[in-house]
Amino acid sequence: MNWAFLQGLLSGVNKYSTGFGRIWLSVLFLFRVLVYVVAAERVWGDDQKDFECNVKQPGCENVCFDYYFPVSHIRLWALQLIFVSTPSLLVVMHVAYREERERKNKLKNGETCHTLYSDTGKKIGGLWWTYVISLVFKAGIDSGFLYILYSIYKDFELPRLVKCELAPCPNTVDCFIARPTEKTIFTIFMVVTAALCVLINVCEFTYLVSKRIVSSCCSSGRRKRTSQSTRASTALFEKPSSANFSPEDKSFAGNQSPNVVIHLKS
Repeated sequence: MNWAFLQGLLSGVNKYSTGFGRIWLSVLFLFRVLVYVVAAERVWGDDQKDFECNVKQPGCENVCFDYYFPVSHIRLWALQLIFVSTPSLLVVMHVAYREERERKNKLKNGETCHTLYSDTGKKIGGLWWTYVISLVFKAGIDSGFLYILYSIYKDFELPRLVKCELAPCPNTVDCFIARPTEKTIFTIFMVVTAALCVLINVCEFTYLVSKRIVSSCCSSGRRKRTSQSTRASTALFEKPSSANFSPEDKSFAGNQSPNVVIHLKS
């Protein structure tokens, strides 16, 4: 598997991510992918070859190995890393779609035309929803694989000895797992890092939704204050009409007569 290719694809997500997203990507590659490639693959190696039983009955070891290890840890983790990385590519594809629309708009209307987006990588509109949905998928995928791993093996600790009595084994036989302590350590490490990634996704989701709610409330408050200020200014400069006076004021105004000055000739 070419993990460098996957890293190259996901590295473009960094510039569109929040601080939580950058931490998640660092944990994914430094603690999960790197440990998987450098150490875990070598520790597991050929599981079936290292699985030994104390009888040489043909087919007994194969049947017992398939019963206790229906899916290898190493292959399950490979699927998990691939699936959990896929939702982040949705953000990259959405940004690429925006950039392509912007390019076609400039080709059609000229370089000085009005842009469709103030910033193609800014998390507003549809891109915000794409980013949030990718967080939900990543947290769900990691949680789902942790549940599958626990459901298959019932525990994250590998035993040193298992007893098998399946046919064609002649009786109850003892089977031994190679390097059980080392495998247990790596299993717990991969489980903890996956749980940490889920926690980071939940924190980032909470941060983005809270920020969106606060921003909406502030925008609504500003619009309300602007509307009230506009109405107050209009009322202040509006010319008063006679309808605004009471009947007593009108009667008083009608009884007033202009002063008449009479000049007498001497």
